[in-house]
Amino acid sequence: MERFNAFLQVINGVIWHDYVLYVVLATGVLFTIWSGFSQYRALTHGASVIRGKYDDKNDPGAINHFQALSTALSATVGLGNIAGVAIAIALGGPGAVFWMWMVGIFGMALKTTEVTLSMLSRNTDDPDNPHGGPMWVAKHGFTRLGLAKVGGFIGGLFCITLLISAITGGNMFQAFNVAEITHTYFPTIPKFVCGVVLAIVVGLVIIGGIKRIGNVAARIVPLMCALYLIAAIYVVAVNIGEVPAMIRMIFVAAFTPSEAAGAFLGGTAAYAFLWGMKRALFSSEAGQGSAPIAHSAAKTDEPVREGVVAGLEPFIDTIVVCTLTTLVILLSGAWNREAESNFLAQHHETDALQIVMVNETVGELTESPQVQPGRRAGEWTLTDAPVSDRAGEGEWSNGDSVFGYLLLDPGTGPNEDGRLPISGSVVQRNGVHTVTWRSAEWPQQPTGVAPTLFEGSGPTWTIISPPLPQKTTRAREIHRIEGGQNHWRTNETVFMVVRGDINPNTGRELRRISGAVMLDDDGQATVDWNTLSSITRPTFQEQPDGELDLGLYGDFIGAALTGHAFDRVMPGLGMWLVTIAAWLFAISTMISWSYYGEQGIVYLLGDKAVMTYKLLYCALIIVATLGFIRTEDELDNLTALGTGVMLWVNIPIMLIFGYLAMRAYHNYIGRLKSGELDRDSHPPAPITDVVEGKDVE
Repeated sequence: MERFNAFLQVINGVIWHDYVLYVVLATGVLFTIWSGFSQYRALTHGASVIRGKYDDKNDPGAINHFQALSTALSATVGLGNIAGVAIAIALGGPGAVFWMWMVGIFGMALKTTEVTLSMLSRNTDDPDNPHGGPMWVAKHGFTRLGLAKVGGFIGGLFCITLLISAITGGNMFQAFNVAEITHTYFPTIPKFVCGVVLAIVVGLVIIGGIKRIGNVAARIVPLMCALYLIAAIYVVAVNIGEVPAMIRMIFVAAFTPSEAAGAFLGGTAAYAFLWGMKRALFSSEAGQGSAPIAHSAAKTDEPVREGVVAGLEPFIDTIVVCTLTTLVILLSGAWNREAESNFLAQHHETDALQIVMVNETVGELTESPQVQPGRRAGEWTLTDAPVSDRAGEGEWSNGDSVFGYLLLDPGTGPNEDGRLPISGSVVQRNGVHTVTWRSAEWPQQPTGVAPTLFEGSGPTWTIISPPLPQKTTRAREIHRIEGGQNHWRTNETVFMVVRGDINPNTGRELRRISGAVMLDDDGQATVDWNTLSSITRPTFQEQPDGELDLGLYGDFIGAALTGHAFDRVMPGLGMWLVTIAAWLFAISTMISWSYYGEQGIVYLLGDKAVMTYKLLYCALIIVATLGFIRTEDELDNLTALGTGVMLWVNIPIMLIFGYLAMRAYHNYIGRLKSGELDRDSHPPAPITDVVEGKDVE
């Protein structure tokens, strides 16, 4: 699993390069200007459309405008708002929220454009199951240019990225978060049980097709939004005096580094931009190309009309819901929360609390290799060198990963002892086991090589700690721990802050080592610590007063952090509100993303493969709750992959064929301004009829 996550990090480093984010943001600015600020039309005309003012039962399509918007919103207003915002703030700091707002504003123009394009290319031969989306835009668009094979290939490529996103962000991310927060508050409920229940509920809905999905979404989305927003507004109202300071902090942190404090590891302005963009794009799906698939089922004969409706999505999702989640997390202090318990300083002094390397010694070099320059300045490698028999049980196998240490001048290097790790692999040549080396970087040339070899590709560290001290009074209040109760629960997750290599998610040296609490028969609590890979030997963080930070922080991942934020304001509120909201949000998101993936399957393999896809989709819900995903970073790896690959295909499609959408958009707005479209309007239908999808007579 560690190798898989390392692989995903490399892939995400490419697909989420800063230039990709600049292109997405620039595309949103382009269509904002080109459309003459379509955001205004979405907030005015779009609101009239979803009230049923222009509905006509004879128009092609399967569901009304409100149901189409609800279906698309059910995929966007969800755990991306609860968990995604929490991840953005936890890793990027308050400044990430500013960039989420930017995506929300310009994402409205992206949504209007991509949905209009799909409506222009949709297929309504089967009125009960229309087909639309960027894959059909590419197919029809390139065919008109005489490049039918190119269109078919790009359409298929989009469908592959669509399925990746449906499986990861639209499915496994949701299931993991529901299981995580449910288990956090109700530890007696196994995570996989949550997965089984989710799989059954989602399966019962998606078998019914788009009409059943639309009906369910139209009922769940308004309910879950109302419940969540009322609670969030309550938290804001309680702390209303601090809101201006929080807003100011968001703007300042968007352009200046955020200092570490409590559980927050600090972050640079660049990482605030990165995390704000990533999580907002995941939450709103602007430019991703998923929402057009749902909107293509809308009942209308005016393609632009549904595009204008779609422009409401990023506003509701990012500007309204994400902002309220942000204020809850910031106002409550959950993002830079204090430690829940603290080891005494003497524990460290007596070695009862220490950081140790876990890699075992596996052999010795029988000949000393020579230090050689690498391909770049400051890069060093070694000549191949034979190795002794493997220490302990077993023998060497080709490809076994090992590492040793380059020796540097005394007092230099990433470690106090003047050593720099260098990794390699064991191979057999002419019956002799030999180490072939990779490279290591250091400005000065190493002076030699230590003969001892260790298992793994680099140093891995963990914590050895004594039994846990009691939780603080504040922590007991938040978690509603009464006198006489054990302060710690089995499998409760905690972390300690250490200083090591640069954190790839924050650009700072602070890292977390997390672990799970275990209780023995006498109720004494200890921690089973995870490991941290770091070239630099980790040390405990020193606080401004000179004391070491030996605090134990609650490890709240994604939605659990938002739940903790509510609990800090009203103990118990997060337990029920966020748990219920997470279930509703996840179910609505998974049923919508199942439909998106289904349309990709139809394009690639036809209708016969749909049922197999649905069964596999439900099975993956359970897989996500079996414990393969353990940390915030691993969770982000999974969702970033799905969102990123879709952007790489959909944004070029929008840029190539966007002129078609803009031409149709300006034609429609011209007719709207002239009053021509008023002839097709009628008084809004009763809200109950709109929600239930009843045709206007």
